[in-house]
Amino acid sequence: MRGAAGGRRGDPAGGRRGRIEGLTDSKLLTPARREELYAEIVERAVAWSALVIPCHDVDRLGLHQCNVTGMRRALAALERRPAYVLSDGFAVPGLDVPGLAVIKGDRVAACVAAASIVAKVTRDRIMVDLHERYPQYGFDVHKGYVTRDHSAALARYGPCPEHRFSFVNVGRAVRNNGGEAVGEAGYGPVGEIPGEGRTEGARA
Repeated sequence: MRGAAGGRRGDPAGGRRGRIEGLTDSKLLTPARREELYAEIVERAVAWSALVIPCHDVDRLGLHQCNVTGMRRALAALERRPAYVLSDGFAVPGLDVPGLAVIKGDRVAACVAAASIVAKVTRDRIMVDLHERYPQYGFDVHKGYVTRDHSAALARYGPCPEHRFSFVNVGRAVRNNGGEAVGEAGYGPVGEIPGEGRTEGARA
């Protein structure tokens, strides 16, 4: 999932009047501060969008391809077409506007930082909703990242349908649970493992 944010209302020149104080890498902010900045971003941005990539697409296409595709689609969903695009870390080919990849972009460019906050808050809210369906995993606490508690839950219960099965730790949990994943109600198999044999990353 990726977010995209545009310029700020009332400040076409990008001067100090339109600045949102405190924009930075979303991982450096507290959850409460991210929520505050999220509200300010979506209120003041000329345009913004957030896109969710389903977990089965990540398994089928790979994480990087989904990142690139997601950013293209988030850009296309903006209400106003940007004149230039900054992306965080890697270039996004196939855009119909010029762009530049910026290393650690969410720490040096306000628009990239704003996009990272929109994406992070959107994802965290999804994780909280998933906790209602799969409370045994603690998604509302670790937000899908590998922690000791998350790893213990994977080992005990196996993955649920919302886990990304091509990721190393999830694939290992499936194999250790006899090739089955937890069903919608919290028990029972959900069928064959998508992306079997793939090892795109290490996060659930």
